[in-house]
Amino acid sequence: MSILVVFLPLVAAIIAGLFGRFLGDRGAQVVTTGALLIAAVLACVTFFNVAIQGHGGTVDLFTWIDTGELQVHWALRLDTLSAVMLLVVTVVSSMVHVYSIGYMAHDHSIPRFMAYLSFFTFFMLMLVTADNFVQMFFGWEGVGLCSYLLIGFWYDRPTANAAAIKAFVVNRVGDFGFSLGIFAVFMIFGSLQFDAVFAGAPDIVGNTIDFLGWQVDALTVTCILLLIGAMGKSAQIGLHTWLPDAMEGPTPVSALIHAATMVTAGVFMLARLSPLFEYAPDALAVVAVVGGTTAIFAATVGMVQNDIKRVIAYSTCSQLGYMFFAAGVSAYSAAIFHLMTHAFFKALLFLGAGSVIHAMSGEQDMRKMGGIWRMIPVTYVLMWIGSLALAGIPWFAGYFSKDTILEAAWAAGTGVGHYSYAMGVFAAFLTAFYSWRLIIMTFHGAPRADHEVMHHVHESPKVMLWPLVVLALGAIFAGAIGFEYFVGEDRAEFWREAILVLPEHDSVGAAHHVPAIISLLPLIAAVLGIATAYLCYMFRPEIPAIMARRFRGIYLFLLNKWYFDELYDAMIVRPVLALAYGLWKKGDGTVIDGFGPDGIASVTRGLAVRAGRLQTGYLYHYAFAILIGVVVMVSWYLLRIGG
Repeated sequence: MSILVVFLPLVAAIIAGLFGRFLGDRGAQVVTTGALLIAAVLACVTFFNVAIQGHGGTVDLFTWIDTGELQVHWALRLDTLSAVMLLVVTVVSSMVHVYSIGYMAHDHSIPRFMAYLSFFTFFMLMLVTADNFVQMFFGWEGVGLCSYLLIGFWYDRPTANAAAIKAFVVNRVGDFGFSLGIFAVFMIFGSLQFDAVFAGAPDIVGNTIDFLGWQVDALTVTCILLLIGAMGKSAQIGLHTWLPDAMEGPTPVSALIHAATMVTAGVFMLARLSPLFEYAPDALAVVAVVGGTTAIFAATVGMVQNDIKRVIAYSTCSQLGYMFFAAGVSAYSAAIFHLMTHAFFKALLFLGAGSVIHAMSGEQDMRKMGGIWRMIPVTYVLMWIGSLALAGIPWFAGYFSKDTILEAAWAAGTGVGHYSYAMGVFAAFLTAFYSWRLIIMTFHGAPRADHEVMHHVHESPKVMLWPLVVLALGAIFAGAIGFEYFVGEDRAEFWREAILVLPEHDSVGAAHHVPAIISLLPLIAAVLGIATAYLCYMFRPEIPAIMARRFRGIYLFLLNKWYFDELYDAMIVRPVLALAYGLWKKGDGTVIDGFGPDGIASVTRGLAVRAGRLQTGYLYHYAFAILIGVVVMVSWYLLRIGG
C-alpha cells in the first residue's frame, strides 16, 4: 500500500507528460487527479496503520549503490513521522490537483502542468519516506527541480523565468551545505543509513574533526551544515529571497510549494535527524535563533506588502520560522504539529487568494480590490476561516499548534528559548494584523477596481470551491483532533521511535506547566493585531498613509524586504558579473583568443596579405624576382663550393 502511495503520482506524471497529446487536457487531468485522490485515501489508511496502530517498518525495494564501503538501499521508511507527512502531502496535493482543473481551465499546456504537479508530489513523497541520506537527497533535489519547472511554468514571462532561476540558484547554496553535511556524516559514521548513524551518535559526542584547519566538534559542525540545507529549502532568513518571487508561478503551484511540499522539507529534515541534533546543543541553539529571527523578519515585511499572494508568502516564511525555533528547543513534535495544521490553512489561504484573483480577472494588487465580499461570499467565508487559523484564534487549528510552540520555547528555560518566545509573540501580533489587513483591503470598503472588472466579479466554479471546503475542515478541526496525539499526554505512544528527545530537553512536556500569562500572551497579541487592522483599514483608513509618511525610512526598509535583494546584488551579483565580464573580455578574448586561435589566424592572415602583395600582375616585376632568385641561388652554391 505504501508503495502505491509513493509511486502512483510518478506513474500519473509519466502518463500525462509523455502521452498528454493523446489523452488531451481532460484525460491528463483525470489521470493525475485520480491518482492523487487514490494516493490520499491510501495515505489515510497508512497513517492509521502506522501512526495509530503502530504497524511501522521498512519496505526494502532494492540495493541502489554498492561500492567499496558505501552501500545504499532504496527503501521506504514507515514510521509516525513519515506517515504524517504522507497524509499531509497527498491530501493537500490532491486538493491542489482538483482545484487546478478549474483554475487552469484556459491554459494552453494543461497536461504539462498536471505532470509537473504530480512529479513534484512524487519527489516530496520520496523525501519523506527516505531511509538514508542519499535517498533523502534524491527527493530533496527532485523537489528543487520541479519547483524550477513550476515557478517558471509560464516561460513566456521574463519575471517567471527570473524567479525560477533565482529559486534554483538560492537553493543550490543551501544544498551545497547539505551535501557537505552528508559527506561529514559518512566520514564520521562510515554509513549513510539512518539507523546506523542514529545508533552511533551518542558515541561521537565530544569528538572533534578538522574543518578548514580548525578542530571543531564533529556533531556540531555536521548538524550546522545540514541546517544550511534546511534553511535553503525552508526559506529561513538569509536564504529566503527565492520564496516571495516564487509567486510568479500559477496560484496552485504557490499553494503546493508553500503548504505541503518543498518549504516543509527543511522542518521535516530537522525532525528526522533529531537523534543527531539532540547531541549537538550548540547547533540546536543556532536553529532556534534562525527560526525566531525569521519569524519576526517575515512578519514585518508581510505587513506592508500589497500583492495578495506576497502577503501570504511572507506569512509562510514567518510560520516556518515558528517551526524552526520549535525544533531548536527540541519541540520537534510541536514543529511537525504546526507543519500539519499550517498545511491546511495555508493551502486554504493560497487557493482562496486564487479564487479572489480569478474573480478579479487576474488582479493581485489589494489596492485595486475592495467591496467584493457580497459578490463572492463563499470565498470570503473560507478566507476568514484560514485567517482565523493562521492568527491562532481559539479553537481553530493554528491556535493549538502555534501556542504549543510558544509555550515550549518559554518552557525550555534557555536564552534562545526566551528570545524565540518574544519574537514569536510579536510575530503573532503582526500575523493577525496583516491577515486582517488582507481581509479588509480585499473584501471591504469601496470598490477600487474599474467598472469593467467589477462587472465581471463572480464566485469560482464548484471544482475550485470544494477543495477549499475540504481544507477549511482541516483548518478548523485538525488542531483539536491532533493535539493529544502530537503534543499531549499520548505523544510518546504516538511518535514512538520516530523522534528522539533527551529527557533533559523535553520542552513539550514542560510546556503544559507554564504560567497562565505565558499561554495567554499570544492570544492577546493576536486580538490586538486584529483590532489594530480594523482601526487602520476600516475605521481610520488615513492612518497607514500618515504612518508611512512620518516613518518613511522604516516603511521603505520593510517595503523593500530589509534590502536583502539589494545587498546580495551589491555584494555578490554585481561583483560576480564584473568578474565574469572581465574574464570574458580580458581573459578569454584578449589572452586566450589573442594568443590562441585569433592570434594564429591574425598572423596567418598578415603573412598571406604580404605574400599577396607580391602578385602585382606586371611582367617586369616577375622577371626581376626571378633574377633575384637566380642570383641568390648561384651565390649560395658558390659559397658552399668555396667553403
